[in-house]
Amino acid sequence: MPLPAWNDPQLKAGTMVRGALWLVQEVGEGGTFTKEQIRAVFPGVAQADRRIRDLRAFGWTILASTEDATLLSEEQRFVKAGVPVWDPAARRAAQTIKITAKELDAAMENDGYMCTVCGIAGGEEYDDDPSQTAVLSATRTSTLLPDGDEALYLLTMCKRCRSGADGRAADVGKVLAQIADLDPGDQKRLAQWMDRGRRDLADLDRAWGAYRRLPAEARLHIRAKLG
Repeated sequence: MPLPAWNDPQLKAGTMVRGALWLVQEVGEGGTFTKEQIRAVFPGVAQADRRIRDLRAFGWTILASTEDATLLSEEQRFVKAGVPVWDPAARRAAQTIKITAKELDAAMENDGYMCTVCGIAGGEEYDDDPSQTAVLSATRTSTLLPDGDEALYLLTMCKRCRSGADGRAADVGKVLAQIADLDPGDQKRLAQWMDRGRRDLADLDRAWGAYRRLPAEARLHIRAKLG
C-alpha cells in the first residue's frame, strides 16, 4: 500500500505524522536535515522540530551532532524509521514497546526520581501507610496534541499510583476542599499542572528526590553536613 504524500493537503494528520513522511520521502534513511529546513517545510508551525523529535519515542532513530561527531552543530541525521505513525493502530500499539534502561534512567532523572502523580520519592514511606515504601517505575503514556498528533511520554510513577487504586474510595469532595484551602497562587500553579498532565519540579523537590536515592550511610553524612 503506497504511503500518503507528506504534503498532501487532503491528508488529515498533524506535524509529527507529516514530518515522519517527509523524512521517509524526502530525506531518506542516512540523510541529514536541519531545523531551518524543518521551518521551511512547515512554515508557521510552532515547535515543528520538537514534533519530529517526538518520533524517537516511536522507535525512530534520529541523531544530533552530540551523538554523531560527523554532523555539524545544526544538522541531524535520519538513521532509521520506526513505528509507521501515519497508521493510528500502529501508534496505539507503540505504547507496548519495551522501555530500555537508558530511557528509564532518563525519564526518572527528568522527573526528579519522584512519582509524577502523588509526588512521593523512591524509597519514601507513604503517609497513610508507613509500612509501605514507594517503588518507582516508568510508564509509557499517550497524549493527544492540539495538532492531532499523538505523543508518547515516559512518566515516573510509584507502584500504587500505577495500579490506579490504593484500596480506598475516591473522595472528590475532599480533593476539592484541599484545593480550596490553597492560596490563589498555588491554585493557579495546580491548574497549570492539570493542563500539562504533570507537575513542575522545583530545585527543592529534585534535591529531596536525590537525597532519598542515597544509601542510609550517605543520608546520615548529608544530614551531618547540614547540621
